[in-house]
This record gives sequence, structure tokens and C-alpha cells, in this order.
Amino acid sequence: MRHALMQRKSDDRSSASSLWHRAAANCIDGGPASAMRAGPVGERESMHRRDIILLALALPGGALAQAAALRGTATIRERMALPPGGTLAVELLDISRADAPAERIASVRIPIEGQVPIGFVLPYDPARILPGRSYSLRAAIEIDGQIWFRTDTIHRVLQPGAGDTVELRLVRAADPRPASPALTGREWVAEEIGGKGVLDRARSTLTLAEDGRAHGSGGCNRFTGGYEVKGDHLTFSQMGSTMMACEPPVGEQEQRLHQALGAARRWRIAPEGRLLLLDAEGKVLARFARP
Repeated sequence: MRHALMQRKSDDRSSASSLWHRAAANCIDGGPASAMRAGPVGERESMHRRDIILLALALPGGALAQAAALRGTATIRERMALPPGGTLAVELLDISRADAPAERIASVRIPIEGQVPIGFVLPYDPARILPGRSYSLRAAIEIDGQIWFRTDTIHRVLQPGAGDTVELRLVRAADPRPASPALTGREWVAEEIGGKGVLDRARSTLTLAEDGRAHGSGGCNRFTGGYEVKGDHLTFSQMGSTMMACEPPVGEQEQRLHQALGAARRWRIAPEGRLLLLDAEGKVLARFARP
């Protein structure tokens, strides 16, 4: 009799675990069922998914103790009606490494039916959330395959006091076209910053990734942030860096680099292949070469 009861409990745990994996496998990191609908239909689907999670959490053995999700809404600042056929894409990113592109932990794509605000539920695997690391949400609204709106600030989540609900405010994308291949996807090494040469022992670098993220080194500390390109216009935003103590000459070089990035409004590739960052009046702020 005791053996039969133990076997039944084991079967219950196995059944509950199977239920979770069937429900979550379709949502985590953009699975086939992750395209949840917005509007009244989407609310019913969202409630159905929530009920699945709550049901399984109540099953023997805590089979769904590993279930986790971030919830929130996405809206736009502009007072305009979205055209039909749009999609809201939300991603959970690991942004801990300043010297590398953000790592995607989970994602969901939601067909938009109606107008903002658009509710979303983003399930993720808690096993991929590590202590001491930084996580944020990134979102975009796509119309006919082009990004019309996107987040332009870092929305930190999964940290003390942050909670599991977040409101994302999206701004109009500067230009749906990708940045020039001559500009992105490579490391640039500074040769001159603010009209001064650079130290041989302090290598200042800049990389513009194709996903709209900028990262590099000032010579001592690593930095990361966002950038936008529209033709020959280039701006940087939400720049952050590590805070290690540096030798005074190196620290001064880093300060000049961050000032140049903050003042940059245009870019140009010189005939010899160097990248030039320019201010609004066309003055050269920094010169970079390929390593």
C-alpha cells in the first residue's frame, strides 16, 4: 500500500512537470506559441496561461516552483493610432557585460489587435537568472517588418525592489533602415580625442553593434549604451561604465572620450578609412582607425 502511494505521488509530479514544460516551452525565448494576442482575446489567453501556472503550482511536490514570468504594458508617447498588422516584441536581456552585446534570455512576440497600452506576459527560465548579474527589458513595435517604435532607456528588472510588473514607454524610431555596414559590426580604436592624441598604454575603443548597442573601453573602464543612426546623423544615449580607479592621465582620456560621445551628432568615414565623430557644427570630436 505504501509503495502504491509513493508511486502515485511520483506520477503526480511527473504529470505536473510535463504540464509546465508543454505550456512554457512555447513561450520562453520565442517559441511557437509565444505570439499572444492583445485586446480582449489576448486577455482571455493571458488568463488561461496564468491559470495553467497557478494550477500547476498547487499540484503535489511544487512541480511548477520553477515557473516565472514578467508582466507589464507597452505604450507610445505619440498621440497616434497604430495601423493594423503590427507586432509587439519584448525581450529579457542580460546586460551584465559592458564589452559584449546583451544576451537574450527570453522573448515574446504579440500580434497587436487594438491600440496602446498593450499588455504582455514574458515567461522565462529562472535557472538562467544568476546572482550578481544585471537584466533589463527591451521592446519594439514592428509594422510591416519595420521598427516604428522602440525603448530608448534601460528598464532594469529582476533586482531587489523592482517587482515583476513593468511599464515600457516606447519612442518613435529615428530611422527603420539599418546603420551603414561601414560603421557597424567592427571595433574602432581611437587615435585622437578632443583634439589630443591618445596614450600608447591606454587603448580607447568603440564598437557599434547592429542591434543598436554601443560598447567599448575608455582605456581603463568598459562602457555600454545605445546609439541611433539616421543617414550621416549619429547620437549616443544611456551610456554607462564601470567605475574602476584609473591613473590620472588615463582617466582624463576616458573623460574626453565620453564627452565626445555625448556631443556627437554626425559621423563620416574619411577617405583613408578612419571613422570621424562630428558635433552639430561639423567639428571633429574624435578619430578612430581599424585595428
